[in-house]
Amino acid sequence: MDFFKYKAHQLHSLLKNKEVSAVEITNSVIERINAVEGSVKAYITQTSEAALEKAKAVDAKIQKGEEISPLAGIPGAIKDNICISGTKTTCASKILADFIPPYNATVMEKLGQDTVVVGKANLDEFAMGGSTENSGFHTTHNPWDLSTVPGGSSGGSAAAVAAGEAIWSLGSDTGGSIRQPAAYCGVVGLKPTYGRVSRYGLVAYASSLDQIGPITRDVTDAAFVMNAIAGYDSKDSTSIKADTPDYTKALVNNIKGLKIGIPREYFVAGMDPEVEKSIRQSIDQLVALGAEITEVSMPHTEYALSAYYLIAPAEASSNLARYDGVSYGHRVPGNDIVDMYKKTRSEAFGTEVKRRIMLGTYALSSGYYDAYYLKALKVRTLVKQDFDRAFEKVDVLVTPTAPTTAFKIGDKSNDPLAMYLQDVCTIPVNLAGVPGISIPCGFSNGMPIGLQIIGKPLDEETILRTAYTFEQNNDYHKRFAPLGEV
Repeated sequence: MDFFKYKAHQLHSLLKNKEVSAVEITNSVIERINAVEGSVKAYITQTSEAALEKAKAVDAKIQKGEEISPLAGIPGAIKDNICISGTKTTCASKILADFIPPYNATVMEKLGQDTVVVGKANLDEFAMGGSTENSGFHTTHNPWDLSTVPGGSSGGSAAAVAAGEAIWSLGSDTGGSIRQPAAYCGVVGLKPTYGRVSRYGLVAYASSLDQIGPITRDVTDAAFVMNAIAGYDSKDSTSIKADTPDYTKALVNNIKGLKIGIPREYFVAGMDPEVEKSIRQSIDQLVALGAEITEVSMPHTEYALSAYYLIAPAEASSNLARYDGVSYGHRVPGNDIVDMYKKTRSEAFGTEVKRRIMLGTYALSSGYYDAYYLKALKVRTLVKQDFDRAFEKVDVLVTPTAPTTAFKIGDKSNDPLAMYLQDVCTIPVNLAGVPGISIPCGFSNGMPIGLQIIGKPLDEETILRTAYTFEQNNDYHKRFAPLGEV
């Protein structure tokens, strides 16, 4: 059986009814990895042996009649900037090529002992990029077309799920890094409200923007993963003390009377006409399903990209200062300590990471702080106020996830600005700290298109209900990347 094509909630039912074993499911996924990983390159580190041991332990529990959690025994992939105790965590950077964390990220603790992890997924180095071409090790390929990018920075996490190399995965989203690759790879990606999921054990890129979230085959699985990972954590000072709902209760096929806002600023110049057509058709379908549509204006959207590319690099400049070759990580000997710092960071950081560190350091430097960084923070406030005003009138916002489908590998490598523009629809969501989900809504020349649904702070339930209703009235989530037996 091709269990690697199943969704987590389907496999959970089969496990509970003893129609399949966790070992059979895990072997199916490992065999799939062996068949296609040479072409997709979704992983940095594979953990097949440990995964099978965990699967055997889950089967033993089931045989004893013990209850299992919804994700127990179901193979997942973890983005390689999330710490797993005793497992290499590289952030796709040569500076951490041999780093093994001595502790688990909170999300790993919440997932529990029965979690089967088949590998650590590739990403853009330190999550800086939108194509996974900036990995310090290799580029991941999109399972829908191996000549295209899977998106980024969680490209490995999205490609693994789309290719059947994992049933579910965790990614992190700083400016679209869960939603954009989910759109490119034809899967579901949810960025929770900032503070809804603990960041403890997530290697920091931009601390005021980063958020961990699920990448899955359908909306039901996204709710399953959110149930496992959401909740307050005293180890994370930005964690929100709020009741955590049962997200599966939001999976209702009904949006009658739901007020949906369509921000006119999100249909940007240069958008692929096929993407816009698919998004417009999806909006029409939501109306047919009972939603009420209102056009809204979010006038500061055009400044969000500029503000983000000052705030995020500034925080990165501070967060990445710890990688100096002293305490841990890669070290290049030097004539003195300053020479060692310089040689270590020059050799072990990639081009995009260096670019962002320099941008951030410049923005924070004396004489430029007020002109750049402080002004960017003020713009961030204005962007958040746009969302606040919009949500006074509507329940959710619907936009494209990305202005185009996945582009060819190498097409934008030498043009950072063109690469940054791929995040134009996702970045404002991070600046405002609100939740957003990307779901598949169509195809252009055989490549998936993503529909983004944005919600009010801590209202993941409404975006899940909207996404679930759309999904149940379409079959996009049933399609599997035509990777074949490569």
